Amino acid sequence: MKTYLVTGGSGFIGSNFIRFLLSEESNCHILNLDKLTYAGNPANLKDIENDKRYTFINGDICDEKTIRDIFSNQKIDVVINFAAETHVDRSIGSPDNFIKTDVFGVFRLLEASRNFGVDLFIQISTDEVYGSIQKGSFYETDQLLPSSPYSASKAGGDRLAYSYYITYGLPVIITRASNNYGLFQYPEKLIPLFVTNAIENRPLPVYGDGKNIRDWLFVLDHCSAVNFLIKNGERGQVYNIGGGNELENIEITQLILEKLGKSEDLIQFVEDRKGHDLRYSIDCSKLIQLGWKPQFSFADALENTIQWYQSNENWWKPIKSGEFRSYYENQYRVSYESS
Repeated sequence: MKTYLVTGGSGFIGSNFIRFLLSEESNCHILNLDKLTYAGNPANLKDIENDKRYTFINGDICDEKTIRDIFSNQKIDVVINFAAETHVDRSIGSPDNFIKTDVFGVFRLLEASRNFGVDLFIQISTDEVYGSIQKGSFYETDQLLPSSPYSASKAGGDRLAYSYYITYGLPVIITRASNNYGLFQYPEKLIPLFVTNAIENRPLPVYGDGKNIRDWLFVLDHCSAVNFLIKNGERGQVYNIGGGNELENIEITQLILEKLGKSEDLIQFVEDRKGHDLRYSIDCSKLIQLGWKPQFSFADALENTIQWYQSNENWWKPIKSGEFRSYYENQYRVSYESS
């Protein structure tokens, strides 16, 4: 039986990956190590918490004792590091937490993986490490030019993982995925924020002119790509993972409003974010030539995502109160009570 250590497994992508892995691998044991910060939610895995193949550990990847105890008590075969501070806006205001988790936390995991001899270490990076590109797409060999504290911290963890492959021979694979969307995504991100705001007839705060372009990847396609690379990826390599759905933020906003039958009067343009990259675009031919491709159409996956938030208000409404309300109003200068 193979044992997987999934860090950040109570977050958006991590929880979807754990559920995906349990559905694909009958003979496995998954350890979910999560600090349960604001974006880590035990409710994300409520449906599988009693599965005998699953164990939750509340802890911080930066804590040496926690990491040492896990590796000492279990024979870890594969580490998949989803744990990270991820929100660009928050990194601009408080970059220290991002540097600590996204770089030092990666170091702790790499050291333990090296010392205890894991078979594979997957570092989950992001397409944002490349920076912005006006034309064409970034390849895995292109220079990294991160433009926010968040993307810079992810680039640091990304390159640190690669250095452990070169220096120590640790079997590392690095993935750089485009913007994810789907079920259980914390509602500070564009799609869940705009969907839930529209449901409640609250303003949808669009940065600048809304012309910023992102490639959108359904979270289950991301999960399948990571699992595919565990089985087929070459050690020491970087793989871009994209959905092939490049859209302007304003287009996404209009699609959400259209599908919910809401007026575009809810759109409220706000001051642009500092250092806001215009366009992210990655070439995924390396992964596709290896044999993977996305399975979900953007139209269907977006509609399913919207329907899930419509049907699961009991999941997101408690989140969008208290600390979230204060952060939302301060960040966007939009009243949470507006309608």
